[in-house]
Amino acid sequence: MVSYVKNPTPIGVKNRILEALSMAKESGKFRKGVNEVTKAIEKKSAQLVIIAEDVQPEEVVMHLPILCEEKGIPYAFITTKKELGSAIGLIISTSSIAIEDPGGAKELVNDIIKTLLKK
Repeated sequence: MVSYVKNPTPIGVKNRILEALSMAKESGKFRKGVNEVTKAIEKKSAQLVIIAEDVQPEEVVMHLPILCEEKGIPYAFITTKKELGSAIGLIISTSSIAIEDPGGAKELVNDIIKTLLKK
């Protein structure tokens, strides 16, 4: 486990997150990549932040969980950058995604957020 993953996301929740991202890619709005996700967190436009666990060097994303906690934005971890990119239809991988508008996956995203807040 890498140092910035304090609370690993359970497998069942990871699968629901990937499903929600796939559903939301048609009608939702995302920010992808560390710089864009950081901006979305700072503006509080992010509803949910997802961070890959295999980012190297770790310093690239290790500020995201801290920033999310400061702003009260729920966040979760997905095992690989490739999984994260593929879930929203990217050919390349991405280190992080901020969901600003879940579109058709609103109900699922709200359920995921409730689950994450209970941990």
